[in-house]
Amino acid sequence: MTGTVGSSGKYLVTGIPVDTKTHTVLKMAFENNTGGTNLALCAGTDADFAAGTVGLQLSDSGGPGFQLLTIIDTNKLSGKIIYVLRAVGSGFAVQLLSPVQFLLHSVPDTQPTQR
Repeated sequence: MTGTVGSSGKYLVTGIPVDTKTHTVLKMAFENNTGGTNLALCAGTDADFAAGTVGLQLSDSGGPGFQLLTIIDTNKLSGKIIYVLRAVGSGFAVQLLSPVQFLLHSVPDTQPTQR
């Protein structure tokens, strides 16, 4: 998903609150592609979004080109909407939000051999 945080300084990601009762892991990558701005990925109430305040900060964008990983239990998002706020800067900012799939590789135990 790609969106632009405009002059309001905020961007709505979900149109309705998250509705989940299960404990499931949600993985999202968050990236800001615009220099001179920092963005915050947030979850909160409609009132939080309308006021431009952070309910629960899920991630922060860092500088352009940095992809930051957010891992959260979906139950913590239940009843909240997800949105982006501009934390630094005044220009328009383009952000990317995408689900993440990655593999965890096991590393063999490499304890030293005793002689």
